[in-house]
Amino acid sequence: MTFERKSRSDYEASLLDKGRRYMPSGPRNPTRSPEQAIIVRRAHGARIEDCSGNEYIDYLLGSGPMLLGHAHPAVVAAVRDALADGSAYLLAGEACIELAERMVEAVPCADKVYFQSTGTEATFFALRLARAFRKRDKILKFEGAYHGMHDYALVSTQWTVALADYPTPVANSAGIPASVLNEVLVAPFNDIETTARIVEQNADELAAVIVEPMQRTIPPRAGFLTDLRDLTRRLEIPLIFDEVVTGFRLAYGGAQEYYGVVPDLCALGKSVSGGHPIGVLCGRADIMDCAGPAKLMRGEGVLLSGTYSGNPISAVAALAAMRELRRPGVYEELFARGRALMRGLVDVAGECGISAVVSGEPPAFELWFTDGELADFRDVLRADAGRQGRFAQLLMDRGVIKAHEKFFISTAHTDDDIDATIAAARDAMRQLATEGTSALAPPSRG
Repeated sequence: MTFERKSRSDYEASLLDKGRRYMPSGPRNPTRSPEQAIIVRRAHGARIEDCSGNEYIDYLLGSGPMLLGHAHPAVVAAVRDALADGSAYLLAGEACIELAERMVEAVPCADKVYFQSTGTEATFFALRLARAFRKRDKILKFEGAYHGMHDYALVSTQWTVALADYPTPVANSAGIPASVLNEVLVAPFNDIETTARIVEQNADELAAVIVEPMQRTIPPRAGFLTDLRDLTRRLEIPLIFDEVVTGFRLAYGGAQEYYGVVPDLCALGKSVSGGHPIGVLCGRADIMDCAGPAKLMRGEGVLLSGTYSGNPISAVAALAAMRELRRPGVYEELFARGRALMRGLVDVAGECGISAVVSGEPPAFELWFTDGELADFRDVLRADAGRQGRFAQLLMDRGVIKAHEKFFISTAHTDDDIDATIAAARDAMRQLATEGTSALAPPSRG
């Protein structure tokens, strides 16, 4: 693929100006370079087009939801057909009930299901259910993990710069109440010894342990999730998997199927609905029943309501997406293309004399500019953040858009897309090898 970036049109420039004027943080930028800010006109398959007519190979994929690619025909058709029957009932519709059944069939931990509109809501409600079930308030999370935008979640995430000793939490936003920080403990991912010590010392106060089974793009070490499952089961502390990213992406049954470890509760979203707003909370019946009518009537139940929870448009989109993901060979092709790009990126870095490692799984991974294994968040911080950001800029100049810390692969990416991306990466690496990194600002970890 030959990519010659067109100059920013007056129309796109005017939209960017309006965005900066009317939106507190301005339009979201794929890199930190103001010259690379874009406004999207349309997206289809594995391509995204800006309002100046530039078309990019897209590995951002809406931050992961577009597992089938943009505007997948089956999802578009299902949504188009459903719109004529209304877009929000508050009451359950046929598609909502069918989707609940399909979720219970797909997700190993799911006895019962509740729908929300976002992954943030799913993790927020999962923690609320666990606190009600255990009659405890504290939670344990892992440093560098991201669980959404609620107060319990914006603690010791990938935005953390000023590190604290474990298990002390660090707020990642102004406005997080001190009272919330007092209820969060933090442990290092992939370190079961430190985690077990913190959990055992605080077992009488812990409501839950929440973990991304693949934390950002750091896979679990062999045995880590199994040991964490054994620890929490022994102490009767609910284990929550945040599978908003990994659900349906690593396998049809998510990370639970892929890694072979089943939690008590699970939060899902993103890849399951073909780009339509959805969050899914599922898990053990005895915990989920804390939101049941009997307990609510006694004043002991957990409220999980939401105006758009289980809305019919997202439900039919999810059902259509799930049908596509069940087609034979879908995951085999997804993994094959991901592996090809992972190998290609490492090879071109080596060709250019640049130290880099790939971390993650074939459907979602990152090329980190560092040596050695990435086992936890502090290993990620040792990577060259300036070079990381510059590489993303150079790729975009060559017609490739990626997320700030990962490549998302879709079923819409072709072998030609992978080859073109490797060629763009080779060209970008050659330029990167000639540049210093001291003057480069670190990329946002958002």
